[in-house]
Amino acid sequence: MADFRSETSIGARIRLARRERGFRTTSDLAAAIPGGNITPAILENIESGRKADISVSQLLNIARGLDVPISMLLSPIGRPNDKLDLQNLGEDFDGMTVAEFDCWLSATPSSSYRPRLAAERVDISVLNSLRELGTLRREFDRLRIVRDVGAASGVSDLTFDSSVEARLELVEHELERVAALLTSAGIEEVAAP
Repeated sequence: MADFRSETSIGARIRLARRERGFRTTSDLAAAIPGGNITPAILENIESGRKADISVSQLLNIARGLDVPISMLLSPIGRPNDKLDLQNLGEDFDGMTVAEFDCWLSATPSSSYRPRLAAERVDISVLNSLRELGTLRREFDRLRIVRDVGAASGVSDLTFDSSVEARLELVEHELERVAALLTSAGIEEVAAP
């Protein structure tokens, strides 16, 4: 079976991803997508190429229903050096490779995509700081659980270790720093725990 990540059209990528994910028919996939804006007929038209203009909500619902990152449906990620194959895009996308498009779409810093404006670089920095904040929050919560379980268990192998507390303090300090940075950039409700 062909790999959906290398197909040359969004419809073919969706069709092959659907099959790879175990949805035999478009009806099976449509039933797995809540919200009602994706019917078997819509999926059939997208997969066959008869429907080229897909709404953002439809594309997001299909990607979520398939559990596929959106960039893998939008472009042939399996061929990162190919030119982007999406229809009806402005001339700013002319000549953009699949890898550059993915980096632009995901706001990946230090990638093959180079922002054209300082404002775009700032926006990418903010997005990456938000991602870092989420990672730090998960690590902070994990370390608190480790500390609390170790302290409450009384089991010698799980006893609270001072290195966990030290790591917890470092993560909390970093959380405060990133939250302050984001707050200064105008992002609301990012207070550290």
